[in-house]
Amino acid sequence: MKLTDNVLRSFRVAKVFRENSDKINCFDFSSNGETIISSSDDDSLVLYDCQEGKPKRTLYSKKYGVDLIRYTHAANTVVYSSNKIDDTIRYLSLHDNKYIRYFPGHSKRVTSLSMSPVDDTFISGSLDKTIRLWDLRSPNCQGLMHLQGKPVCSFDPEGLIFAAGINSEMVKLYDLRSFDKGPFATFKLQYDRTCEWTGLKFSNDGKLILLSTNGGAVRSTPSS
Repeated sequence: MKLTDNVLRSFRVAKVFRENSDKINCFDFSSNGETIISSSDDDSLVLYDCQEGKPKRTLYSKKYGVDLIRYTHAANTVVYSSNKIDDTIRYLSLHDNKYIRYFPGHSKRVTSLSMSPVDDTFISGSLDKTIRLWDLRSPNCQGLMHLQGKPVCSFDPEGLIFAAGINSEMVKLYDLRSFDKGPFATFKLQYDRTCEWTGLKFSNDGKLILLSTNGGAVRSTPSS
């Protein structure tokens, strides 16, 4: 199905799920598209079956809470940020509900979490004004960037570059292999005092970047 304007306008709510008792923070599809996982302020992770259109399983993170969540390339593991106790990122096996690894380092809330589309690398951005590069196989940070403001960040579809949106006013593009040398491109956007950027995502062809906000609008900008 081609998602034209008319097709999108014809969409209607087909089903409503009421598994959560508090705000839902994040959704993510598994790489095979068969399941969705959600995270909520009620400390739950709910797994949904996309083919059957129903909840499949509920797990809990009562001690640490759960904010942002992302599937890894394996459909039965996720990484997620916490909103209780500390700002450590946790790597969880959904199969047996056991932690595989912890990724400590951030000192304030994690605002972005993005898996590389090609390998076990992921990046995180935080209110501590840093972006950290990680590898699922090691608890140690693989790269660290200190910024001048609060970041949101994401990998491009090929996993070769990543974008960082800083202070809700500029987007910087970095080559993953030489990010320590600084951005190779910077786009400054008009600052909107009525909202802040809450997320950043590349289009599937890598030509556009979508910026979500906590206001009533989303913004798009060319990535080159």
